[in-house]
Amino acid sequence: MTEKNKTYEGINMKESLLTDHDVYLFKEGSHFQLYEKLGSHIVTFSNEKGVYFAVWAPNAEKVSVIGDFNNWNKESHHLRAREDSSGIWEGFVPGIGEGAIYRYHIRSRYNNYRVDKRDPFAFYGEIPPDSASIVRDLAYAWGDQAWMKERSGKNNINAPLSVYELHLGSWRRVPEAGNRFLNYREMAQYLAAYVKEMGFTHIELLPVMEHPFYGSWGYQVTGFFSPTGRYGTPQDFMYLVDYLHQNGIGVILDWVPSHFPSDEHGLVYFDGTHLYEHADPRQGFHPDWTSYIFNYGRNEVQNFLVSNALFWLDKYHIDGLRVDAVASMLYLDYSRKEGEWIPNKYGGRENIEAVSFLKKCNETIYHFYPDVQTIAEESTAWPMVSRPTYVGGLGFGMKWNMGWMHDTLEYFSIDPIYRKYHMNQITFSILYAFTENFVLPLSHDEVVHGKGSLLYRMPGDEWQKFANLRLLFGYMFGHPGKKLLFMGGEFGQTKEWDHEESLSWHLLQYPIHKGMQEWVKDLNRFYKTEPVLYEIDFEYHGFEWIDFHDMDSNIISFLRKGKTAKDQILVVCNFTPVPRYNYRIGVPYGGFWKEVLNSDAKHYNGSGHGNLGGAEASPLPSHGRYYSLALTLPPLGILFLKREMDEK
Repeated sequence: MTEKNKTYEGINMKESLLTDHDVYLFKEGSHFQLYEKLGSHIVTFSNEKGVYFAVWAPNAEKVSVIGDFNNWNKESHHLRAREDSSGIWEGFVPGIGEGAIYRYHIRSRYNNYRVDKRDPFAFYGEIPPDSASIVRDLAYAWGDQAWMKERSGKNNINAPLSVYELHLGSWRRVPEAGNRFLNYREMAQYLAAYVKEMGFTHIELLPVMEHPFYGSWGYQVTGFFSPTGRYGTPQDFMYLVDYLHQNGIGVILDWVPSHFPSDEHGLVYFDGTHLYEHADPRQGFHPDWTSYIFNYGRNEVQNFLVSNALFWLDKYHIDGLRVDAVASMLYLDYSRKEGEWIPNKYGGRENIEAVSFLKKCNETIYHFYPDVQTIAEESTAWPMVSRPTYVGGLGFGMKWNMGWMHDTLEYFSIDPIYRKYHMNQITFSILYAFTENFVLPLSHDEVVHGKGSLLYRMPGDEWQKFANLRLLFGYMFGHPGKKLLFMGGEFGQTKEWDHEESLSWHLLQYPIHKGMQEWVKDLNRFYKTEPVLYEIDFEYHGFEWIDFHDMDSNIISFLRKGKTAKDQILVVCNFTPVPRYNYRIGVPYGGFWKEVLNSDAKHYNGSGHGNLGGAEASPLPSHGRYYSLALTLPPLGILFLKREMDEK
């Protein structure tokens, strides 16, 4: 054997995991389990165990796999190009297995471009700043069979959904050990106990996919199929999900198909051409994030992204994907000035290819996993985001209500003296509340970049800030729509969120912060036990105004209604720091209305204004109703009242 032939002896050039049908689907753009075929897989060929590698690089002249097993020799393990015009390079390396560290060395046909790339389909990788891929088997013995069997009811749009959003690296740290992160397995114990105690139904994790820059919070992804190694292995992350499921808690992941970073080892300029991104920067480069935009019109890119979505649902039992930055995908002129974007073929600003991709992705997800949810972070008035594709929608299960979030936080930031001039900001959301399946988010984006914490966005002295925040949370739970709260808000975090630090858990030693936490806990408990507050969240007949005209007093009142006529809850909000006595509110029925929640109760460190357990409805007409209640409305407070039904 010549020296030249010896350089190839480590690769078996014949074995493959790809069938002709796989290649057909790949070219067609409908291969949605590509993670089973591309990447690195521990296999046995001809009674010899090793690793099969496959990578898409159609414009490469040569591709080799380099790693710790060959001293990173670019000439020792060349892959072969398939002869079916798929652009896939593949090969089998015997004698290596789990834990092997590797990259693909790619020599392009163009401009003598040579680069070492991370495997786009790698299941695991080195901890940043190191960036190589690691061969990993994803075998795991799951124990969440009960959850998986029942989760269609837990994730249903007619079920209670109260989401605790968090960032794994800064929820809780270990100060005694150099302020280190909790690992996935440590996190499982602490997080499940806390979320269960607080009463949230689901958690939502800022992206866990591997990202080189920790300060991106996970939104600049290089390892789309790899949970970040900062907190442990893939099996460690599976353990976290599994443990949460066994404690009755669903898991939603933030997913970023909108862009990817410019790191050389990532997807950008992958084979010496703009393979994953558009070549024209007016379509392929994102000015806000200095990142690259996927070419959604390319079938192979659609395969990559849809397969990635299904991968997390399949291998990690994830219950939902919150899709980041959907607005940036929908509009060709998003964050661009005139002349910086290219109209579509009809001359419009809509990104037709991205729209088609989103529909295809949602259809595929719900076909294979009808018991999960996809949730769009979409900030514009694009119609029917959370409506099925067969009626012209984008096919998402739900959509973040960004308008509600912005209007509500702006209203709450106003000194109560002036709120009467801005009441439309707190009432306007009902005009469109049922046009989509909305989630009401108070998310991480609202406590960063100089905005301050939710608590310190409230006006007034310390007592008023806390009262305002309790009122805000109560209003969110009373308003139609599912709920989402970013970590720290539930106990009145005082500092703006800092991804380099733990939450300020020490604040819970103070009664006013503990009271806030108890309020959120009771809101969750009440919410989950009252179907009126969630079972017809997305339909007009689940809500009815009592009064939204009392601008001078800054008071609104409304009913949340259930499936039966008498199944109703009265919600009353006083947005001023002045208690109101004998304030009359019309109600649909007589009888005793029990005060079931009061944000001003002493238990929550409030001032204690209330109605001594409730009030009897008098046959005095008010607000167009035959009965009414004379209530004491607490300052900067919210009341939830429920009519006690006659026992028969």
